[in-house]
Amino acid sequence: MTWWNRRGLRFRITLVSAAVTFACLAGLALIAGRGLGPLLIRSVDFELNQALAPATAEVAAGRPVTPLSGVTVRVLDIAGTPRDGLPPAPGLGPQEIRELKSGLAVRTGDGDDGPRWRWLGSVVTEPDGSQRLVVVGTGLVGFHEAVSDGAFWLVWVALLSALVAALATWLGVRSALGPVTRMRRSVRALPAGARLPLPSAHDDLRALAADFNELLARQEEAAQRLRRFTGDAAHELRSPVASIRVQAEVAVANPDPELAQETLADVLAEAERLSALLDGLLALARSDAGELPAAEPVELVTEARAAVARMPADAPETRIAGAVGEAWAHASHAEVELVLNNLLRNAARYARGQIVVSVLAGRSSVRVVVDDDGPGIAPEHRDRVFDRFYRVADDRARTSGGTGLGLAMVAEAVRRRGGSVQVGESPEGGARFEVRWRSASVPRL
Repeated sequence: MTWWNRRGLRFRITLVSAAVTFACLAGLALIAGRGLGPLLIRSVDFELNQALAPATAEVAAGRPVTPLSGVTVRVLDIAGTPRDGLPPAPGLGPQEIRELKSGLAVRTGDGDDGPRWRWLGSVVTEPDGSQRLVVVGTGLVGFHEAVSDGAFWLVWVALLSALVAALATWLGVRSALGPVTRMRRSVRALPAGARLPLPSAHDDLRALAADFNELLARQEEAAQRLRRFTGDAAHELRSPVASIRVQAEVAVANPDPELAQETLADVLAEAERLSALLDGLLALARSDAGELPAAEPVELVTEARAAVARMPADAPETRIAGAVGEAWAHASHAEVELVLNNLLRNAARYARGQIVVSVLAGRSSVRVVVDDDGPGIAPEHRDRVFDRFYRVADDRARTSGGTGLGLAMVAEAVRRRGGSVQVGESPEGGARFEVRWRSASVPRL
């Protein structure tokens, strides 16, 4: 199988075509060779029957038998003794006479080196009342040679036909794969940003070229996202690293204990921001790599209450509203925790006084809604707030230390489970984030 897999497509198609053609034709040749002998015998019997009918009519009328070209006509008595004045017929013994009288055809000479004959007979009554056996026969000269040579040449014809089919298949496959070869050369010489020209015929080759162009588009889009992501990540990492370095230089240059304590607090804040940024980058990298934890039913009301309990003491008032008894989502605990933590931290960053979390259960989906009473998000920014490193306003100098990755991680975690997330306006005037997951069946204890 390894040898076969290393062969080219053209060679494999040609070999399979030639093998199938030869197998079919060789099988037909063998069948025809076996049927050639019976076919020749049937032809001989037909001619003998054609000669036997007039000969029996002449004997029954008492007339002499008219000689026929290529066919021997004999008149015998019932015992097989010649009554036409000619020597005994070759090979006709008592057994053959009995078979001829019963209307069976007889072949003689097969067991020796003498001539081979085919005989047919019929019993008739002469005008004087005596019964006669009229026998017609012909020699089977060259019969076995014709049968063996016919089978031999049929096999050779099958082999020659297989070779012709192989050549035709080779040329046909070469012609059919010609556009593929030209497409491959075009791909090698394709400049960046270019696409393959689509063939005029609406066939599989055109579909292949279209799919390849889509693949190129996705690849370029992924490369652009990677370059943008790398640039944004480098820019974001530079800010806390530079801040830590500056604070450390200040602490070294000014050994004042009070200033050193204040500097250490700033360094700690920047280090926490850097750690959060790296955690976000790692989570997004794992998601881009296709890592997906196993899904299971997750109870959202319990998770929402736990997320509210994890809010810091100085956070705005956060409460659960509109929660049903239970709401089960098709996700994982880690994903739900990540989504709720990031949504609540984002709301706490901008809320003035309160945050409201609602859990709503439906037949096919469950929703988590987070409302705040902050400044909200303008409509022109709502389509981009889930992009990586996108901020409605530059808050790098804010003490809240946003990284621009929280909402991107929320969107990615929900999207890969087949859910959706959207942002709108809260009844309190701030922002409303609504996350929708597919419903999960309630686990039975």
